[in-house]
Amino acid sequence: MSSGWQNDYAGDVTAREAYDILGQEARAQLVDVRTKAEWSFVGVADLSPLGKEPILQEWQRYPAMDLAPDFVAALERELERRGVCREDPVLFLCRSGARSLSAAKAMIAAGWRGSRNISGGFEGPLDGDRHRGGTDGWKASRLPWIQS
Repeated sequence: MSSGWQNDYAGDVTAREAYDILGQEARAQLVDVRTKAEWSFVGVADLSPLGKEPILQEWQRYPAMDLAPDFVAALERELERRGVCREDPVLFLCRSGARSLSAAKAMIAAGWRGSRNISGGFEGPLDGDRHRGGTDGWKASRLPWIQS
């Protein structure tokens, strides 16, 4: 994990590092940028052991997968509502780390310097049997999650 929060995108964190940051930093937030369908059918991170709830904010809208035109503005409103400052850790999660990387970079460009991508995502990459969830990411790290 990179030390300090810089103005430019400074790299990724693992799912375990993200969970630790969420537990240690009072204003740290998890933003799940997957689609409503993914939240419903795959599950979501359970932050209740930390006394928190993830922010569910689509980066792309299912089924067309068009970019959400109001993503940055809507997320800024929610972060501000939660009392998050632009330097606080805001950790982005998607299925495998690709969409969340784009979302983190968009928020860095908007001045949210604490934005980081969770590299393995919620389910991680495909394994040798072409299955997700066993080699990297939130689920493979055995972090708490629930079906919504």
